[in-house]
Amino acid sequence: MRVLIVKTSSMGDLIHTLPAITDAQSAIPGIRFDWVSEAGFAEVPTWHPAVDKVIPVSIRRWRKSLFSQQTRQEWKAYKSDLQSREYDLIIDAQGLVKSAALVARLAKGPKAGFDKHSAREPLASRFYDRTFAVEKHQHAVERIRQLFAQALGYELPTSYGQANIQATLLASGQANLTDTSPYLVFLHSTTRHEKHWPEDYWEALIKQAADAGWKVKLPWGSEAEQARAKRLAAVAPEHAEALPKLSLTKVAEVLAGASAVVSVDTGLAHLTAALDKNNVILYASTNPELIGGYGANQVFLQAKDCPPTDVVTDPIGFAPLTPDIVWQALCEFESVSEKA
Repeated sequence: MRVLIVKTSSMGDLIHTLPAITDAQSAIPGIRFDWVSEAGFAEVPTWHPAVDKVIPVSIRRWRKSLFSQQTRQEWKAYKSDLQSREYDLIIDAQGLVKSAALVARLAKGPKAGFDKHSAREPLASRFYDRTFAVEKHQHAVERIRQLFAQALGYELPTSYGQANIQATLLASGQANLTDTSPYLVFLHSTTRHEKHWPEDYWEALIKQAADAGWKVKLPWGSEAEQARAKRLAAVAPEHAEALPKLSLTKVAEVLAGASAVVSVDTGLAHLTAALDKNNVILYASTNPELIGGYGANQVFLQAKDCPPTDVVTDPIGFAPLTPDIVWQALCEFESVSEKA
């Protein structure tokens, strides 16, 4: 059986889809998947052993230059690739009009997706041959697992969902690290300012980790993130390292080898959770119940649950969630407490 998955973005959304593939692979012997993903996240589907082909799409970029020659050429190539084979089923796990109209509708094979009461955009359901009701007020991983089970006709496992990507990422070993001793990873970067834990808090946490003898690795993606990683590493240069520029897969390998991770609300936090790594995730106002890290060994710290403080920092919403609170949570993990 050959199934096409439509889940184009974001990184967290793609990672949330992986456990449903694991369920299906266990329930239906021989099932194989292709996957349409935004080009920037096309590495993610390759980590699952049941995914054979990734069809990259660049809808975000194409919208900025709809009538350019490059966009027309890339669209033609994408459409040809998408329609090069017929599928037994096409599952749109995105639930948006763009995913239904620009991907699922154009692919060859019967289409399945959320019904109008379950999809993020109800109009998307009109593009499917079969629709399924899935309760909205539950974690995104469970919603997608339920959609796959109904669409493919198997009983949903009662066990916790498994992304099943550890073996792939650990197979190639650690990613060009200058020091392979036990280490922590601090994921300091995210897209929205209000989701950033204050830089002075990161500096204090790095000093606490260094005082306890830990190495700290700081990944980055953009030039601004690289500059921040270098500033943070400078507070404890013998213990903290701003990593070189790495592919998403190489960052995943770094996370897979870590003893523990501290994350802000970002796609890499979801990746850490999917790897079942010890992970302290920091939230200002976001409620992690529906879209938080899904995996074993995840600790959610919310600023709103911390005692009030007179500390002035930026962003101010994180002020109550101090470095001492985060370090204490880290030390609850046995792998950290043994050294601390």
